[in-house]
Amino acid sequence: MSPTIRHLLAFFLQYGVLGLVLLAVADDSFLFLPIGSDLLTVVLVARNHERLALYALAAATGSTIGVFLLDLVCRKGEAGLKRIVKPKLLDSLKHQMQQRAASVLVVSCLAPPPFPFGAAIAFASALQYPRPHLLLVVFLARLVRFALAGWSAIYFGHRILRIANSIEFL
Repeated sequence: MSPTIRHLLAFFLQYGVLGLVLLAVADDSFLFLPIGSDLLTVVLVARNHERLALYALAAATGSTIGVFLLDLVCRKGEAGLKRIVKPKLLDSLKHQMQQRAASVLVVSCLAPPPFPFGAAIAFASALQYPRPHLLLVVFLARLVRFALAGWSAIYFGHRILRIANSIEFL
């Protein structure tokens, strides 16, 4: 793991729940960070199993705030999307979004990287998917995703911490 990633992870880890919220906001709005909310959630839960619900809620809340910020900008319409999404992906997402927007959003929230989560959110916003529905779907699906990541950390936690310590993860 590169020193930059190690320092970023250590920075967010030192703030615990607040660091997780901040990372999730940044990661799911406009910034791409080399560490994701999933990784931070896993490390935090591996260190403190009893806080799984809190960490899942914090990550889902931060993710929803990040999506809200992205939504504010992307509501301007499809013309703005053409600047940030490849045409082939844009056509595919448009067709899927017109047919079943909520299902597409749930899948995009649950799918691991490199699934184009931000593109799906931007597209839903550009097509004027109702903001309250968007935020509710994102919050609930991301809550499930982070809870699953946390449960995996509980199950594999001792292995995760041993690997992290053996490669000077932190």
